Amino acid sequence: MKIYLIAGEPSGDILGSRLIAAIRKKHPESRFFGIGGETMKAEGFNSLFNIKDLSVMGVMEVIPKLPVILRRRKEVLSDIKKVQPDVIVTVDSWGFVNSILKNLKKSGCRIPKVHYVAPQVWAWKKGRAGKAAQIMDYLMTLLPYEPPYFEKYGLDSTFVGHPVIENTADLPADITLLRSQAGIPENARVLCVLPGSRHSEVSRLAPVFIESVKRLNKEIPNLFLLIPSVDAMKEEINGHFKNIDVPYRLITGQKARYEAFCMSEFALAASGTVSLELTACGTPHIIAYTFSPLTNMLADIFVTAKYANLINTLADDLIIPEFVLSDSKPDLIVPEVLSFLQNKEKRQTQVLKAKEQLAKLKPADKLPSGKAAEVVLNAIRKDL
Repeated sequence: MKIYLIAGEPSGDILGSRLIAAIRKKHPESRFFGIGGETMKAEGFNSLFNIKDLSVMGVMEVIPKLPVILRRRKEVLSDIKKVQPDVIVTVDSWGFVNSILKNLKKSGCRIPKVHYVAPQVWAWKKGRAGKAAQIMDYLMTLLPYEPPYFEKYGLDSTFVGHPVIENTADLPADITLLRSQAGIPENARVLCVLPGSRHSEVSRLAPVFIESVKRLNKEIPNLFLLIPSVDAMKEEINGHFKNIDVPYRLITGQKARYEAFCMSEFALAASGTVSLELTACGTPHIIAYTFSPLTNMLADIFVTAKYANLINTLADDLIIPEFVLSDSKPDLIVPEVLSFLQNKEKRQTQVLKAKEQLAKLKPADKLPSGKAAEVVLNAIRKDL
């Protein structure tokens, strides 16, 4: 079987890697093509190009990259025609894959198309559900309440669950030993700092987090930072943090990333899948996110979701503090983080409440990646 995967950003890369592993368990002879990142590469996947070109969000942030994005779209469409796969699986990255799927539809492509991670129509632009149904054949959702939004338009939709549940299956048991091996001083208060995995995120969030850490260090002088990163962003992130007067360690790799979460007392994180990963690792945290001033203004107008964080959305409660758009600033972040660092019970309460919500993201019958593999393989069988 030839399976074409399109994962245009790090969160999709993790989903894609789990899907590859699950399909190979059932069909070891399967061959994979397309685009993906470091985690998929670890599964033996060869990407057509570096996904760094596609990892961008926001209106003003996308415009400078349009020529590159359009060129990459052309390369992907040409490669699909060359490979002639048995199925095309697009993973998240809705802006890019929406364009790919529209082009495939226009060209009369009859290869079954499966999209993994539903567009968040419950948050904004509900009309996207009907448009999605016109350009894809199957949809795999991470959230249990999403399928009905699309099924009413005739799109075959399946809740497969979120693989973050299985990504953290083998968490380290001896945190003291782990911290010692990492060279972290015994009395250090370890703070995990995650300013994002895209250039646009890091350029805006790193200065906010750095200033926040400097202020926190005045109150808690024995801070030690762990900064997980993807290889593509390692140099850029190090460039931001190299002059900070707080000891830190930059980390890459999925296993080391989760170990860093487990070693950390608290985390400052960019909004996204990382919040689920931190929850699964039992790490209390806050999230932040901001765009250009124009994009922030547009988001304020058009985004109707009550919360930015998925844990909060599932609970309909502010379990994970959010500092998004114009609220993404040290003046607001620092007091909240201090309140957690100075109150162990508050940290524990957040973790317990967040894990209750995380449990809702696991399907009853299978692991998420196994369920997703089943949908993809069924799509191929139905096409035979």
